[in-house]
Amino acid sequence: MDTLTRLEQTIAQRASAAPDESYVANLNAKGIETIAKKLGEEATETVIAALVQGPDELIGESADLLFHLLVLLQAKGVSVEQVMAELDRREGVSGLAEKASRSE
Repeated sequence: MDTLTRLEQTIAQRASAAPDESYVANLNAKGIETIAKKLGEEATETVIAALVQGPDELIGESADLLFHLLVLLQAKGVSVEQVMAELDRREGVSGLAEKASRSE
């Protein structure tokens, strides 16, 4: 968790940089739709790595996916701590039961 927290802090710091000085600032300058699209691309690449590539590729794509998720969360004002609290809330609840409760 410390790594995600440090990365979240780095992303927050870089968000205020000039777009030509920071990848994060560049993504933020392009808007939430671009950030969400990039997250989707990384998710697709992660799925492909899981299906047809090796562990090293899956690890790399997973890191890219987590990074871009953190960029999206930061852009929307959502913290890793809030996401972890939601995971904690769900702990011990059957995945099937949790999913069923969302459709009610």
